[in-house]
Amino acid sequence: MAEPLRPATTAVHAGRPPHEPDQPLNGPITMASTYVAGGDLEYGRYGNPTWTAFEDALGALEGGRCLAYASGMAAVTSLLDLVALGDKVVVPRHSYNGTLVSLGDLELRGRLSTTLVDLTDTDAVVAACEDAALVWFESPTNPALEVADAPAIIAAAHDAGARVVVDNTFLTPLLQKPLDLGADLVLHSATKYLAGHSDVQLGAVVTRDEELATVLKGRRDVQGNTPGPFEAWLALRGLRTLHLRVERAQANAAELARRLADHPLLTEVRYPGLGGMVSIVLPTADQADLLVRSTALWVHATSLGGVESSFERRRRWKSEPATIPEGLVRLSVGVEDVEDLWADLSQALDGVARPSG
Repeated sequence: MAEPLRPATTAVHAGRPPHEPDQPLNGPITMASTYVAGGDLEYGRYGNPTWTAFEDALGALEGGRCLAYASGMAAVTSLLDLVALGDKVVVPRHSYNGTLVSLGDLELRGRLSTTLVDLTDTDAVVAACEDAALVWFESPTNPALEVADAPAIIAAAHDAGARVVVDNTFLTPLLQKPLDLGADLVLHSATKYLAGHSDVQLGAVVTRDEELATVLKGRRDVQGNTPGPFEAWLALRGLRTLHLRVERAQANAAELARRLADHPLLTEVRYPGLGGMVSIVLPTADQADLLVRSTALWVHATSLGGVESSFERRRRWKSEPATIPEGLVRLSVGVEDVEDLWADLSQALDGVARPSG
């Protein structure tokens, strides 16, 4: 085909075996730790055809070369390993908790310095980029759902000679393509929306910088942050329906956010207008804790991006930033019927709001 494929078609077709007689439509799971010598693979840490299929598909969606990792955190730590001793990393104060914990640990050990910024204050972020080696951000942020002026931040980082990492877990390449905005590296916890069924741990990094990709792969080969072939196969299977799941989750999230805005119990509803994540703020932590115990469909769980709707009070984690409200509940909206989701959530909110006794 002369025209480039659109994202939904790419999600379905990329990373498949060639269209030849007797070829399977889906690539098989290659369960091998050792290969016959003389080729490119040699050993199980260096590559696997099942990883390659997933990497080809996600790379096509993001527009770069993809490397898969054993988990999102394995990808995070591999990227942080690029930072030289004593270098400065700029990161939003509201970011994925595992990223902040990892940065805090590295700073405590004298490996690097971290500057936390308010992502909504673009001027402050741009100023912080001045002597940075790495600028790392999410947009929207987790769980505050703040949106970055990505082009301005990326330009400022590059002017300062810094690399830029964008965590694209929340929006996926269907709603945002950071490499097209100028980012150097895109990070995914493929555990979330990409795999989409709450049954996989997998991470990924995508870049257009071939030299950087080669460095990352060489370190992955040595460090062993490699995914299992079954996990890669499951993630690729999930990727095939990504466009359908994102479309439905986003429609559900937008409708729920609209209805939640009118609920008298809530002090705030945060929805950036894209994706399936919504955050609501209740007056107290106790009320938020009661809410997550009062539903039948909504699952109290810490992950996100699955077909099922889940939620949690984020400050139940001691490492969550103190600037996140105690009563904030992060909602990962799934693909169920929105009326059923609303009925379950609204009765729970009404119950929390109703005076006891």
